[in-house]
Amino acid sequence: MAVKRPEGIFPYISTTTYAEHLADAVESTCAEQEVTPPPRDAIVEGLATALGDTEIKKLLVTQRGKKVLAPHAYRIVKAGEAKVLLLSCEVHGAGIVPWDLNDRTAGAWTPPSEEAMQRVKDLVAAEFAVERADKNAKLAEMERDARRRQGGNEPHGAAVLAAVDDKYRAADTVAREARRERDRLSSSLGDRRPRPVVQPAKHSDGQAAAAFVLAPQPQEVAVHLQRYAVEKLHRAGRRRGYDLVESLVASGQLSRGMCVLQQWRLQQSDGQTANLWRMVAVTANNRALARLGIYSVEAEHLVTGMPPSRWPMPNENSDPTLLLLNQREVLNRISYTLNAARAGEDTGQEHAAHRAARITTVPTDIVIGCSDPAALEHILRTLNVDDHLRGIQPYDEDARLIALWAILVDAYVTDRRLVPALRDAFPDARSAGLLDVAGVRAALTANGPLTPLTPLLPGEEEGDPAALRDIAIRSITALVFPKVPAAPAETGRRQIRDTGQNWPIVRSALQEPAWSQIGTKAAAARTRLWSAAIAQLFLQRGNILSATGLFGVPDAREGARQDPRSVRKLLLEAKAGDAAAWKALVDRMVPNLIHAPEPLITPGQGSEAGDQRKGMRRSPSSAVAALKMAYTRGTPTVTRELLAAFARDVLAHPDASSAPRAPNGTAPVCYGEQDWNPENRTPIVPGMILVPDSEGNPTAFVMDKAWFDETFKPDVTQTMNSTREEGEHEDDDQTGSGETGGAMTVTRVPEAVAADPRRRLNDLRRELPARIELTAGVYDQAVQSAETLLADFDTARQLRILLEEQPLSADQRIEWMEKLTKARSAAEASVGTLQQVEALILQL
Repeated sequence: MAVKRPEGIFPYISTTTYAEHLADAVESTCAEQEVTPPPRDAIVEGLATALGDTEIKKLLVTQRGKKVLAPHAYRIVKAGEAKVLLLSCEVHGAGIVPWDLNDRTAGAWTPPSEEAMQRVKDLVAAEFAVERADKNAKLAEMERDARRRQGGNEPHGAAVLAAVDDKYRAADTVAREARRERDRLSSSLGDRRPRPVVQPAKHSDGQAAAAFVLAPQPQEVAVHLQRYAVEKLHRAGRRRGYDLVESLVASGQLSRGMCVLQQWRLQQSDGQTANLWRMVAVTANNRALARLGIYSVEAEHLVTGMPPSRWPMPNENSDPTLLLLNQREVLNRISYTLNAARAGEDTGQEHAAHRAARITTVPTDIVIGCSDPAALEHILRTLNVDDHLRGIQPYDEDARLIALWAILVDAYVTDRRLVPALRDAFPDARSAGLLDVAGVRAALTANGPLTPLTPLLPGEEEGDPAALRDIAIRSITALVFPKVPAAPAETGRRQIRDTGQNWPIVRSALQEPAWSQIGTKAAAARTRLWSAAIAQLFLQRGNILSATGLFGVPDAREGARQDPRSVRKLLLEAKAGDAAAWKALVDRMVPNLIHAPEPLITPGQGSEAGDQRKGMRRSPSSAVAALKMAYTRGTPTVTRELLAAFARDVLAHPDASSAPRAPNGTAPVCYGEQDWNPENRTPIVPGMILVPDSEGNPTAFVMDKAWFDETFKPDVTQTMNSTREEGEHEDDDQTGSGETGGAMTVTRVPEAVAADPRRRLNDLRRELPARIELTAGVYDQAVQSAETLLADFDTARQLRILLEEQPLSADQRIEWMEKLTKARSAAEASVGTLQQVEALILQL
């Protein structure tokens, strides 16, 4: 039986016929403007199903027998070298979903990875387990209380009461364990979620389209992530200086937002996959979420399906297992219910039918075409950042710095200096000239994998995750603290300092003062920017203020000096006894020490106060300096074996896929929590590191700040140096009078001691294996170079014969042969030296 629709201000969605007409018009207009449209299904199912009956009629005109968009309905927007076609129309007030990738909530998401998504699936299963366990515990408690109220008149009443009491205790134990497992999984994700990865949609011919698609995901995971995104968006909006909801109720939406079409692919429990197209708000995310709140609609219901019982139709039999996936049906039900409620005389003014009167439709620009669909995500992210930086709602510090970092990377790309800057920063790179600019930009801003940075690796280095992450950190350091050309010799005349090509990019993007005016404020601001950019590379994120003081005025002025050696080589040379290599290795380890499940370097501020605060309150400069000096301090407890094991595990911890186990197979305990109640102890999660003993073997404790501060204590000299430098930084004004850089420059000269032959022998036995490995690596590289040289000479000989070119002159050949003869003689001499080393090995 057909139900007559009540008249009202809330629009009803157009029919399928008009949706097809709109798709024809969009495709025709995109062809005229030479841009790529979204897939046809996206227009029919995602765009047309959010427009009213009469709205599509206003957008269409007929020219030469075909449907096109009216000239007033669309406009072209330039975004760099690309152009975007926007459709301007009035969309149903409840027809837009907030975008998960809002830049204000960037700090709430972790880098995407398959392992992190698997942990999310496990977390969702754990949440269901907690819900079941809590329900069973509640039922057992009700049964126990009911049994107690019955009294003890029955023959076996005491036994029955004891049984139900045991049942309740068992159910309560299961519930506690379920909650602990849920908390452990949440902690393994850093209490964040992996950022959803959007890919350009594809047309039937495989070409990229002006729309996005998400990777397939289970229905319950999609619900979980949507709820998480909404929660973080609500939290980011709390700092707004006015009530957005009441503003929309009173005045409506006064400015346009921007939307893009996106597809969710939901895996149902029956094995089927539902492909749902929706419009997501690229800008005005908070307004989209506020509108849904006014309508009393949950964002997850628009994305993953709405139960019919939420918006029932008259005389409809409710099916609790049914979910409405068709957007047209969902929005029509909402409009039907609100129009009917508005017509009723007993509807109060606080009802959604009256509160949503000014947002029945909202003005919106919708992306319906792009000349470069592959770059559409980056274009829209940039527009979102620019819109927010000009807005009145304040950023969270992490999100603001992440946005500024993206702007800085874009500035390098715009000036075509990204690849040259990285080429200069990595002189030993395999092939820096082959870098993919788009891939590198996505990798450095944590919007894509790190594999595009592989050409920056040295020739002998493998592209494992730890090496690529180190390359990313070094790249960020080089871009945030670019090197400035050395000052020319003094001539007695006024000279203008040449700041090179990279520093002006940083100054313009970050709006810094002139080079001569760089002081501690600019250095501190750039350090926070560096810290926020680095934090995006880690699953576990520490406080970005944990890097305070690690870079000083010289780094901001002249550029940060980085050791060109790889982490693997630095570790080998540190094992071989090179103190300078250890100091450089510590600098590489600092981000891992900050962004660990149990952070070892913290800001050292009052926010760490509390009964369960671990370790001492010390500045990051103090922690880094103490770790550097531990190599030469030579205490009995802090041995070279301990330091080598510590460095190896710290550098590898972000890639750990399982929680550590004690040597005896039991679950370890955090070092600073040995005396804590087991219920209050920190869950052991992947990425935690076991404390090494003096021989470098793992123990039954997990490293935390208590262990770090107890092991690497600041001595009096280092504390005085750090305090003096921090005081100089604080007194330094914006004119840049300070010339010290912080922890990176704090050193301690060990006291001269008499040489002990036995100690020297032990040191050599410890260092020689690493030296053998370093020497073997040098020979491997020499052999590869010789083979490459042979292949190149053979190719040149064949080409000369093929082209019938004249041979080289006798002088040129003699010169080359003399150089090769000298190299061969050196190689033959080294063979004899290695044979002598082999003989000495037998005598040790």
